[in-house]
Amino acid sequence: MNEITRYDYHAALKDFERARRQAALQQTLARLRGEPSELLKYDEVRKKLKVTGVVEQGIQEIPLDAIVGSVGRSSDYTRDFMPTQDSDEYRWATVKAAFVSQVGVPPIEVYQIGDAYFVKDGNHRVSVARQLGNEAIEAYVTEVRTRVPLSADDDPKEIILKERYANFLEMTDIDNLRPGADLKMTWPGYYYLLLEEIDVHRYFMGIEQQREIPYAEAVGSWYDNVFLPVLSLLYERGLFHQFPGRTEADLYALLADYRRELGEQLGWQMDAETAVSKLSEDKGESTGSVITRVSDRLADVVIPHELEPGPKPGIWREERLESITPTSIFKDLLVALGGEESHWQTLEHALTLARRSEGRVLGLYVAWPQDELTPEEQLAQGGLIDAIKNEFNRRCEEAGVRYEFAVDWGTPADAILRRSVWADLVVFSMTHPPSDKAVARLRSGLTPLLQSCSRPLLAVPSTAHSNLDKMLLAYDGSPKSEEGLFIAAYRAMKYGHSLVVLVVSDERVTVDTGEKAREYLDRHGVENYEIIVKVSHDAGRLILETAQQYDCNMLIMGGFGRRPFWRIVLGSLVDQMLREFPQPILISR
Repeated sequence: MNEITRYDYHAALKDFERARRQAALQQTLARLRGEPSELLKYDEVRKKLKVTGVVEQGIQEIPLDAIVGSVGRSSDYTRDFMPTQDSDEYRWATVKAAFVSQVGVPPIEVYQIGDAYFVKDGNHRVSVARQLGNEAIEAYVTEVRTRVPLSADDDPKEIILKERYANFLEMTDIDNLRPGADLKMTWPGYYYLLLEEIDVHRYFMGIEQQREIPYAEAVGSWYDNVFLPVLSLLYERGLFHQFPGRTEADLYALLADYRRELGEQLGWQMDAETAVSKLSEDKGESTGSVITRVSDRLADVVIPHELEPGPKPGIWREERLESITPTSIFKDLLVALGGEESHWQTLEHALTLARRSEGRVLGLYVAWPQDELTPEEQLAQGGLIDAIKNEFNRRCEEAGVRYEFAVDWGTPADAILRRSVWADLVVFSMTHPPSDKAVARLRSGLTPLLQSCSRPLLAVPSTAHSNLDKMLLAYDGSPKSEEGLFIAAYRAMKYGHSLVVLVVSDERVTVDTGEKAREYLDRHGVENYEIIVKVSHDAGRLILETAQQYDCNMLIMGGFGRRPFWRIVLGSLVDQMLREFPQPILISR
C-alpha cells in the first residue's frame, strides 16, 4: 500500500466512524417514531410479491436512492445504507479508499423488482457511494418480475398491502384474464370480500346456466358485469371526492360491505344503486358529511315529527334517480303490511305498479317490541308474523314480482320513515284517514309519515280497486305539484296511461298555470292528456267531480302546502282528499 493509499485508508476509517454515529442516530430516531430503520429483505419481498419471471438486463447505471434492500445483509445497514456493525470497519474503509484512489471498484450486482433494487453483491460499495454523496452507481441488473411491482418508496406496511394484492391476483389470475385491471386496495383486509363476491357470482351463474362454471370464467364475468358497472355508479355519484386517497377497489369493497351491513339491519338485500345513494352520507370521510349528520340528529331531538317542515321538494329524485338512467322511477316499493284485508288490497295495488316497472316490493310488518309483551303474546305475534310473511310471499310469487320481507319494531310511522330512504315509493293502506278536527290530526300516527317522508306516498283506501292507469293530476304550479307533473308525465310516456290535469284558479293560482303544464307535457312528448282550468275556491269539490267525469282511478297531487302548524290547525286539501277520494292517491314530494 503506497503513501497516498495509506492516507486514504486512515481518512476512510474516520469516515466509517462518522457513518456509524449517523447510523446509530437514524436507528434511535426510527425507534422513537415507531418506524423501521433496516433495509428490506430480498427473499421476503420476492416471496410476498409472487415472482413470475427473471430476466438478465446487463450492466446499467442505477440510482442509489432506489436501492432499498439487500440479499442476506439487511440488518447490517440502515435504510440509507449507513453501516450498523463495527466489524465492518476494515472492509468498509478499504472500499472507501479504493473509491477515492486510482484503484476504483467493480460494478455491484443487484436484483430489480419494479423500480426498486436489492444488493446481491456490493453492499459496502453502495454504503460508501451514498456516504460520498453520489447519485448513481454501475450495476449488473437481474430483473425479477412479480405480479405486483415494488416502488422504491414502499415501506413495510405498503409491502403488506402489495403482498395481499399479489395473493389475490394469484388466486384469481385477474391480471391475466383482464389485462389492465387495477384492484389494488389500501385496506388489505377487504380482499376476502372480493373473493366472496366472485364465489357468489359463480354460484348464481351456475344456477342460471345449469352447468359448472370454471373459476376463471366466473372471475371475468364478475369483473365485467358486476365490478365495472358498480365502479361507474360510484364515479357518477362522485363518491371518490368523499373518500380522498382511496382506490377504486377500496370503494367497491366498502360498498359491498355496506350493502351486507344494510341487509343485516333491514332484512332486505340492497342493490348497488340503492346503497350508493346513502353511502356518502353514512360513511363519508369529509368534514361536511359529518357536520350534516350531527345537525340532522340534533334537529331530530329538538323538533317533533309533527312540526318538522319536511324534506325539500324533489329530494327523492336527487337521491334515487339522478345518479342513474331511470328505467323506472319506482323500482323499490315499500309496502306496510298488517294482516287485515285492506292491507292485502294495498299490496295488490303495489304489485300492479311493480309488474309494470319490473320493480321489487319491500314488505314491512311493524311489530310490538318483544320486551313489552308477555310470553304468550310473543308467541302469538310470532305466529302472526309467519302467517303474514307466507301470504306476502305467495302473492308476490303469483304476481311474478321480486320481493323482500322484513320486520321492524316500534310505531308504524317511525319504522316506515326509517326505511323509506331505501325505497322509491311508500305504499300504505288508508284505513284511518286524517280527521277534520285539529286535535285528532295532531295525535294521528299518520301525520309524521305525511309530513316527514322524503319519498312519494301512495295511499290506498280500503275499498279501492284500481288499475292505476287513468291519472288525475291536481296541479297548481308549486314545487311539490311540479314533482307530481314529472311523475304523471313519466307514466303517461312510459305506459301510455291517460292523464287529466286539473288547475283550479284562485288568488294564488292563475289560468297561466295550465299553459305551464301544457308546455312541459308537449316538450316531453306526452300525447294522451287533457288540461282543465277552472276558477273556484273549492278545489276539493272540483277534484272529486272531475275524477268522476273522466273515470279517473288515481289522483296525483303535491304534499302539504301549509306549514306544519297551520296544516294541523286548519287542515289541508291533502287531508280532505285522503278522507273523500275513493281511489288511490299518490302524494308527490
